[in-house]
Amino acid sequence: MGIPEAQLQTWSNQGATSTAEATHKSIRAALEQLDWPNGVKYEAYLQGSYRNSTNIRGNSDVDLVVECTSVSYSNLTDEERDRLDITPSDYTWSVFRQHVIQALTQYYGSSLVDTTGSKSLKVLPDSGRLKADVVVATRYNHYKALAIEATGMTFWAQPENTQIINHPKLHYDNGTSKNANERTKGWYKPTLRMFKNARERITSDKPSLSGHFPSYFLECLFFNVPDDRFGGSYQHEYAEAVNWLNEQLGTDAADKFVCQNWRYYLFGTLPVQWTRARAEQLVRELISLWNDW
Repeated sequence: MGIPEAQLQTWSNQGATSTAEATHKSIRAALEQLDWPNGVKYEAYLQGSYRNSTNIRGNSDVDLVVECTSVSYSNLTDEERDRLDITPSDYTWSVFRQHVIQALTQYYGSSLVDTTGSKSLKVLPDSGRLKADVVVATRYNHYKALAIEATGMTFWAQPENTQIINHPKLHYDNGTSKNANERTKGWYKPTLRMFKNARERITSDKPSLSGHFPSYFLECLFFNVPDDRFGGSYQHEYAEAVNWLNEQLGTDAADKFVCQNWRYYLFGTLPVQWTRARAEQLVRELISLWNDW
């Protein structure tokens, strides 16, 4: 029989968004009160589940990017930058990060701002505001044949100083496109929420698996499921998507799975990639959840 349709439909519902919006507004207010150096421009925007409308009930942390838009990094060589007349800036990512830390600590107090994280600053919850993971980044332009091919953002994980390049806006745009009526008739994002809740049931029953299936990689995995596998009913969708992934992960075709931003293959060794073993484990657990219900 599998998991009842009513249960899957409940799992497909979106969680609350008002507190996330209030948290986003609060962070923007904190940034605006700083006396920024002349010429420095930035953009503060949501990323992750709240931005992509794939948040489920119980989601708490809000993911935000504070991106410096007046300075950019790229894949260009020094010679190529000279040819394009691009001059280095004294205002670097690390200086921008310090200004963001200054803005947040002035506004919230140092006790509510944790700067020890590897990839993000943590603004702790208070007075109805959710905990915020704030990624401090600068614009990143990827060039091909001396022309911008894609724009994303970049930052350096601390303390190892490892550069990370990602494209949250492309992730959002491609997810919105897949959810459109012309493709999955609005079934894609509810399906992601259904599978995120299924993951929560799995990790609740098996705490040792907690953290093995991050939301970002779950979204990327199901992004690869063909559009015609979505729709009909949630039971049909669950079976179609999981069976398709189970088949593909057993073949070389899975080597070509992409992240939702279309900039990276899903499986690999980069910080923005996942392991195939974890994806296979998730699919096995989803099959067991269905069979043992």
